[in-house]
Amino acid sequence: MAKAMIASQPLLSNHSFPVIKPYTLTSPLSPFRFFRPQQPLLSPLISTTTPFSLSPNRRNCSLTRPAARRKPTFVDSTDFSNDGDSNVRRLLQVLLWGAEAVYILWLFLLPYAPGDPVWAISSETVNSLLGLSLNFFFVLPAMNSVGIRLIDAPVLHPMSEGLFNFVIAWTLMFAPLLFTDRKRDQYSGSLDLLWGFQMFLTNTFLIPYMAIRLNEASEDSAPQPQSKLGTLMTNGAPVVGVIGGAMCIISIIWSFVGRADGNFGGVAERWEFLIQYLSSERLAYAFIWDICLYSVFQPWLIGENLQNVKESKIGVVSSLRFVPVVGLIAYLLFLKLDEEL
Repeated sequence: MAKAMIASQPLLSNHSFPVIKPYTLTSPLSPFRFFRPQQPLLSPLISTTTPFSLSPNRRNCSLTRPAARRKPTFVDSTDFSNDGDSNVRRLLQVLLWGAEAVYILWLFLLPYAPGDPVWAISSETVNSLLGLSLNFFFVLPAMNSVGIRLIDAPVLHPMSEGLFNFVIAWTLMFAPLLFTDRKRDQYSGSLDLLWGFQMFLTNTFLIPYMAIRLNEASEDSAPQPQSKLGTLMTNGAPVVGVIGGAMCIISIIWSFVGRADGNFGGVAERWEFLIQYLSSERLAYAFIWDICLYSVFQPWLIGENLQNVKESKIGVVSSLRFVPVVGLIAYLLFLKLDEEL
């Protein structure tokens, strides 16, 4: 008859090991002695080379096989970049469409901004707008000054004329920039019409273009052929830059010294009129918005189209693009004309 002896020693601490005497089986038929393999409780401070170990994170001390060491994985930089760009692009589009809504509501429809909204515009504002349009780029005043009087130029305050022509000249220089924009194909409409409307309503149409050009490019989309106006503006970009830049300078000078014989006062009086004009006329107030938005869109568009600039001038244009008007003049003067853009 088999005899079994089992002895054990209680655990004294978390770092002690049980002493387990082997289980002995004695039989007259078998002289062999069988041993049960010992499984000591392992301390976190003691390592082992056995393939199985007690998991220190399990309260029930179940046996777990340690996971094989995995090689570090890296997120594909291209995918990460595309995801990041996609999120930024969506955010920018939301901001731009929001700016368009605010621009139209605040400047055209709501009565809270200085001056009259479009639905309650006064005859005085209409006459002022017509007079400014007739004095476009000071052509009529210049003709009248040399005795050519096909039409008499309306006599308006030089500050209002200077502000109007400054914004229009800046808008003119945006034409070659739009026609050479590398993302212009995202806009399925006519750039000719868009720029034409921009000359009259400025950022009302430029803000949507800035949002639409951020759409993700379609693999099936083909580049749109350049229009005749686009070709003219692109090939004549340096001329447009010189004319637009000259008109911006003339507009500033005219604002302070123009119509010297018209009793419009000196620099202090004209500056005081400008402050009053901006705070009372919706048109002048809108021009300040246009100047601020152009100051943002100019470096944005130029920065994404530096590949269109002559290689020797990229650094100069990149630095000047943040300077209102000046950066756009530099882009137009140093545009590559011997390559299809």
